Amino acid sequence: MWNRYLASGVTATIVTGVLALAPAPVAGQAPAKTKDTKAWKAPRTPDGVPDFQGYWTNNTLTPLERPKGLGSKEFYTDQEIADAQKKEQQRLALNVAEGRPTEQGTADDVHYDFAQFGLDKSQANMVWDKRTSLIIGSTGTIPPQLPEARKRNADIAAKNRGHEFDGPENRPLSARCIIMGYDAVPMLPAGYNNNLQIVQGAGIVTILHEMNHSARVIPTNSSPHPAPTIGMYRGDSRGHWDGDTLVVDVTNFNDRNPFRGSSDKLHVVERFTRVAPDTILYRFTVEDPATWDQPWTAELAWTKAAGPIYEFGCHEGNYGLANTLSGARVAEAEAAKKSGK
Repeated sequence: MWNRYLASGVTATIVTGVLALAPAPVAGQAPAKTKDTKAWKAPRTPDGVPDFQGYWTNNTLTPLERPKGLGSKEFYTDQEIADAQKKEQQRLALNVAEGRPTEQGTADDVHYDFAQFGLDKSQANMVWDKRTSLIIGSTGTIPPQLPEARKRNADIAAKNRGHEFDGPENRPLSARCIIMGYDAVPMLPAGYNNNLQIVQGAGIVTILHEMNHSARVIPTNSSPHPAPTIGMYRGDSRGHWDGDTLVVDVTNFNDRNPFRGSSDKLHVVERFTRVAPDTILYRFTVEDPATWDQPWTAELAWTKAAGPIYEFGCHEGNYGLANTLSGARVAEAEAAKKSGK
């Protein structure tokens, strides 16, 4: 986790947050045609493909789905973005000075204050997107699930209901530090740890996620996907270059890490394009004939970040899982004692 802001004190933290809120190239819109960027071309690696290497972040406040009150509005105005930035600056400054406001007795009330450890989203680089949702189009939402998908997901939930604390195998994958969801495919930002490092070699691109410290290896040498019977938590990624764009085809998902209720028929196509010295445009299309009757697409910008990325070390400090299960055993013993068993 990145704690670089903590040592600088409250004043530096506020200043850092304000600077991080400065407008950056907007996802879904071409960079401004200035004298500096008009003739800009993506740098090349020694083997002649676009060079994406370095540290990046996909940190954003833009939600995946458009808030209901916005209807078909796809973009905010410049003034609305400026107002949102000001509001976020004020929120961060208040949080740093007085601590995160919480409601007594809630889960948030017993969780640490993110700003205290430099983990507040606004303490890191951020891309301000004029889009009202990452999902593009007039609706800006994920299509409704098919009836069979709703039944499938309801059956899965019902099977585990009442057994959520039986053992580690009943806990979510994120609680077991196996996969956090945000280090999966497609690549979406989380509440914190939204930093990424890209390293390239001949015929390969590797993306290291700060979240869960997991490395995603993408061959670009025309090698085929494995047999359809082989399923993986993050699917199998195979890439190729389309001009300046890295196109990644992802198949072979298992059914143990469903994305938004998807099935093992999930298929994701990603497009990575470096559109400016400090910006990669990330666009992905999701389809799953067992879950939705149509594909849907989203996009967001990644902006340059300072390195290095420190180890997440989830398993090393995963006291939550053991404490949750031991607490469940105590609760069961107390319930049995009261019932006279």
